[in-house]
Amino acid sequence: MLPISVCIIAKNEEKHIEECCKRLVPYGFEIVLADTGSTDRTVELARKYTNNIYHFEWCGDFSAAKNYAMEKASHDWILSIDCDEYIESVDTACLTACMKSQPAAAGRILIRNRFTENGQTSYEQVRVSRFVNRRYFHFEGIVHEQLVPRSASSHASLSDTYSPVSLSSADMTRSTASSSVKYVYPAPITVLHVGYDGSEEEMQAKSKRNIALLKHELDTNGPDPYLYYQLGQSCRKLHDYEQAFHYYDLGLSMDVDPALDYVQTMVESYGYTLLDLKRNKDALNLLGVYDDFAGHADFVFLMGLIYMNNGMLDEAVNEFQKATTMEEFSVDGVNSYKANYNIGVIYECAGYPDEARAAYRKCGDYKPALARLRQL
Repeated sequence: MLPISVCIIAKNEEKHIEECCKRLVPYGFEIVLADTGSTDRTVELARKYTNNIYHFEWCGDFSAAKNYAMEKASHDWILSIDCDEYIESVDTACLTACMKSQPAAAGRILIRNRFTENGQTSYEQVRVSRFVNRRYFHFEGIVHEQLVPRSASSHASLSDTYSPVSLSSADMTRSTASSSVKYVYPAPITVLHVGYDGSEEEMQAKSKRNIALLKHELDTNGPDPYLYYQLGQSCRKLHDYEQAFHYYDLGLSMDVDPALDYVQTMVESYGYTLLDLKRNKDALNLLGVYDDFAGHADFVFLMGLIYMNNGMLDEAVNEFQKATTMEEFSVDGVNSYKANYNIGVIYECAGYPDEARAAYRKCGDYKPALARLRQL
């Protein structure tokens, strides 16, 4: 078995902890749990799978709790996951090779976020640095914590390259700088995140908690694009689009690296927020950074929506069609059924029912497309 410790922090997670631990058993990983004050059966259920359970006095700092769990591990190699994250697959042979060849780098595991959209289960996939040797990395940030090298403290230190781009709502122009530091690699680990399955009330409570912690960190450490990004994301979850726009605009007005995943997501969330605010013409400003972000189907799909909302239907169809040819994506469907559905809607509205049917048929069992086919 590989010398890996899986570190988890928990508080009142009886809904998830057993499934989380059960998925780890086949791999023989050591399980280390830092409980921050559970009053339910979390600890009782976890004891079925590990004796390495420790109490951590909650201090409002997620990094402190996760670093404590890492300190209690028997092994230097650490996989950090949350209770609502379930292992789906681990290529142990490939992982062994990564441990030998990348001892001082961070392994970015693939996380599949499950959520409900239009009455159907959908998935978004992201890579996040979660697998490291603790001799070289530790957590920083009181909320939405990040693994950073022990010799560094910036969020940008985990990117493959550094090439900042200035992105304010008024001025979307490229600035230049470069470096070739490399700290990350794709780890052969896939995890299913089910945390978005909770009730709307639970999601709102979590977002409000995160906003308070993020503002505290911002007040303590000063302006930071990553903190602005996370504040924007939390405000979007609360449907407070004006505040979300405010924080995204602050973050994107700073020098940020378009190679970073969170920057890619922030730009896309910024575009969706402008559409939610009916600021459709302002959203067209994203054309100024098209070349920086159009390597992902998510951004190309977003540009299709922006064109669509501005009545530029030919341009919209071209973007959606381009998205269907792309392999790099995060949100399920942006390079397949969702793009084809929007093409169908445009053709139907433009009075081309045959072309609309052809596009809808490419959507498989996507319910909105099936409904339109029945209407046609």
